[in-house]
Amino acid sequence: MLWLILLFLTAPFAQKLTDAQDNDASSWLPGSAESTQVLDLSEDFRPEQIPAIVVYARDGGLTAQDRARITEDVAELKRLTDHGIRGAETRGPTFDRPADPRAAQIYVPITMDEKGWERIAPAVDAIRDDVGDGGAGLAVHITGPGGTSADFSEAFEGIDSTLLISAMAVVIVMLLITYRSPSLLLVPLLSVIAALFTAQALIYLLAEHAGLTVNGQSAGILTVLVFGAGTDYALLLVARYREELRRHEDRHEAMALALHRAGPAVIASGATVVLSMLVLLAAEMNSTRGLGPVAAIGVAVALLAMMTLFPALLVVFGRWIFWPAIPHLGTPNPADRGLWARMGGRISARPRMVWGVTAAILAICSLGLIQLRAEGISNADAFTGKPDSIVGQEVSARYFPAGSGDPLVVISNEAQARQVGEAVAATRGVVPESLGLPPGTKPSFEGKVLFEATMTDPADSEAAKQTVERVRDAVHAVPDADAQVGGGTAALLDMDRATTHDNILIIPLVLVVVLLILCALLRALISPLLLVGTVILSFAAALGISALAFRYLFDYAGESTDFPLFVFVFLVALGIDYNIFLTTRIREEAARQGTRPGVVTGLAATGAVITSAGLVLAGTFAALGTLPMVAFAEIGFAVALGVLLDTFIVRSVLVTSLFLDVGPKVWWPHALAKEEEPHPGARGTEQPATTAPRSPD
Repeated sequence: MLWLILLFLTAPFAQKLTDAQDNDASSWLPGSAESTQVLDLSEDFRPEQIPAIVVYARDGGLTAQDRARITEDVAELKRLTDHGIRGAETRGPTFDRPADPRAAQIYVPITMDEKGWERIAPAVDAIRDDVGDGGAGLAVHITGPGGTSADFSEAFEGIDSTLLISAMAVVIVMLLITYRSPSLLLVPLLSVIAALFTAQALIYLLAEHAGLTVNGQSAGILTVLVFGAGTDYALLLVARYREELRRHEDRHEAMALALHRAGPAVIASGATVVLSMLVLLAAEMNSTRGLGPVAAIGVAVALLAMMTLFPALLVVFGRWIFWPAIPHLGTPNPADRGLWARMGGRISARPRMVWGVTAAILAICSLGLIQLRAEGISNADAFTGKPDSIVGQEVSARYFPAGSGDPLVVISNEAQARQVGEAVAATRGVVPESLGLPPGTKPSFEGKVLFEATMTDPADSEAAKQTVERVRDAVHAVPDADAQVGGGTAALLDMDRATTHDNILIIPLVLVVVLLILCALLRALISPLLLVGTVILSFAAALGISALAFRYLFDYAGESTDFPLFVFVFLVALGIDYNIFLTTRIREEAARQGTRPGVVTGLAATGAVITSAGLVLAGTFAALGTLPMVAFAEIGFAVALGVLLDTFIVRSVLVTSLFLDVGPKVWWPHALAKEEEPHPGARGTEQPATTAPRSPD
């Protein structure tokens, strides 16, 4: 009843989350970066704006009719005012050469106000309606920052519904395969949808009234996380509930025992994800920092729903919800003699050889890291297809300086403006004659001036970033100029540096968080260290295989600079769930029958459900591949692959064999470590299950 009331109150707000998204540049850039400061200062000189560049080209040269049409288009564009288009400030046409031009450009500024990026796609559509699509040999494209941003905006459009439908389809299929029950799948599905709507409503309210930053990236990942993590928790809990139903007549008692025995592991898993996401608050990148609380809230709400709403629904519906495979009192547990029980028995024969070979194979897979190119993705390589803005960018680069349309923005003290301008013009990579004051810009403001300069290289290239570094060195050397350099390329450079800092800082912090939670949960030190070591090896192998796939299978040009960080956080925080569920069950069984037999029993009891949970989580992250953006596709592929590695190899083979080889010492310094070692021939299932019970505490 409480959840029904909660859903009734929050559902209207959940639908408004898209309206609360902040996708302007400042929501992504590092707050203290020089480019961010220039962006803030430039608002004093002119409204924040982004230019769309209309490109005309004919290989054989523009005809008289082409030039007449371009002149008419300029006149039409100057009259545009809808969607923030500053038509009166339209510049052009600019021709590639005066005598026999082959191409022309028109510069159309678009205002960025409180509506932010929502303006871009409609504005570019309005410009396209005015200039048409070309034809009869004349190519017409809309590119520049405005054109590219419009294509990004369209790629993000409907991201929530696309991911929701994709994730829901994956969950439905996997739950049908796992439960083989059309009725049972409705309970976790309803619970996770309730969790998603509640989380979206809460995040919307925090964004509107508490300053929480939400953008398209964090909103999309929220959907995947809630569906993936929530369904995982449901699978882990229902497996233990089904087990208890075979031992107890009263379903209420069975659920109470299931929550008592599986609940701590599920809560620890959720806490690991929540705390790992909150570590992202230490990031310099605003987009990464904003993702932290959004993801943490989503997982926390999913955990709450799966520990309250989900169990209540299962108990209310009764045993029939498991139809057709209804667990009755006294029916045997199929896990006792299933695949995972047999695998545990085989691993126990030679555990050291098994973990040695497995670790070596994963280490070899990690060598693929030499193919990793996490140095950023250019606009041309950012889409899985080739939208009009990218085609226009390629056409423009054939006839004009490659950096035209996305210039450097320089702000300095007015008294030193001449020296700063000379320093910029003399810098290699800058077109000297391009220095100037854009239309609509105040000549000065409170003793400061702003001017722009075009670079010779594409604005999103590595060469352009090096030009920004040279320009910054040159203008910073002008005494008392207080000069700063911004613009699109400078922002990319600052984002790369901030992400490198975040990688170095956050990855170790997440490992510390995971290690501390494992130590608290298992009351041991050796086993948490082993588990963290296997997670690092799994991450390296997943990244290595992914890098090879991106190079030779998908032909991606590279990875975004934050790719390793996001993959690490998701893999470690979510992948550790399975190790937590396995090792807590092993610890429970070790207290009853000894460590080595407990390892085999724990693997047999949890193998099927953890495998199913891994497939669901991998499938939900693979849903990111439905988006037409390379960065999302890469994260989805790598995380899905890493989860599968962790589920089928690391958890089931590597961790199991390590625990079997180390034996009771894995619980050091807990009292369980003092268990009397059996004779070597008694390893695995040969040790009697009648060992005197001992408390796991």
